[in-house]
Amino acid sequence: MSALEWYAHKSLGDGIFWIQERFYESGNRANIWLVRGSEQDVVIDTGLGLRSLPEYLYSSGLLQDCGAKEDAGRRPLLAVATHVHFDHSGGLYQFDQVAVHRAEAEALARGDNFETVTWLSDSEVVRAPSPGWRARQFRVQAVQPTLILQDGDVINLGDRQLTVMHMPGHSRGSICLHDKDRKVLFSGDVVYDGSLIDWLPYSRISDYVGTCERLIELVDSGLVEKVLPGHFNTFGAERLFRLASNYISKAGICHKVSTFAMRSLASLALRVTNSRTSP
Repeated sequence: MSALEWYAHKSLGDGIFWIQERFYESGNRANIWLVRGSEQDVVIDTGLGLRSLPEYLYSSGLLQDCGAKEDAGRRPLLAVATHVHFDHSGGLYQFDQVAVHRAEAEALARGDNFETVTWLSDSEVVRAPSPGWRARQFRVQAVQPTLILQDGDVINLGDRQLTVMHMPGHSRGSICLHDKDRKVLFSGDVVYDGSLIDWLPYSRISDYVGTCERLIELVDSGLVEKVLPGHFNTFGAERLFRLASNYISKAGICHKVSTFAMRSLASLALRVTNSRTSP
């Protein structure tokens, strides 16, 4: 299957494109965001990486043809992982320039499929990307980041800047990217319009509460009008406030006890699964 078949996209205007993997039918299917700038383009998250995402970007015309010369105007392309979970980081190996938060850089560099929570089934991939492909073969490949991110860093695209916000809770290295001028927040799995997951390895409820308090501050300060999340549909400031507030209100002792049990089971299942798929 070609990259043009595997992916699909739509424009949200203002140089932002929403890309998805068409034949990965799962609640884990991540949103991939392309943000075009005057001096640099950024891909935010890369999906599973079962087909070449860079090939799709150029073949579809979203970016200038890969055969173009630098002096013809081809811009640098940076792939940023909002975190290293498999559904977001699987395609990072396809890019020359890769950025990730410092808390998860080592896990990505060693291809740690426990920390990437790799969990994929044949039933979720409704059309095989290549003949004989099986989900048990899938692993997040080790990638050496070329850019280590931390809170407050600014990724300069020329005519727009994306500020890195370290927002742990879902994972220890989760980030949001904030376009302050346009009041747009690329939120990864920090927040999306669904049940927030805090029971995976390296999830931490106390961190998530602090992150949600920070999200509420963004709304109260009028700094976010649109959220482009890691899963499901986009939403606005009012919904962001409600999602963050609801998480804080439910993060009591009962939630902590049940989450501890779920995290223990998830960790055991991931260790067993990834030991079986190890080379």
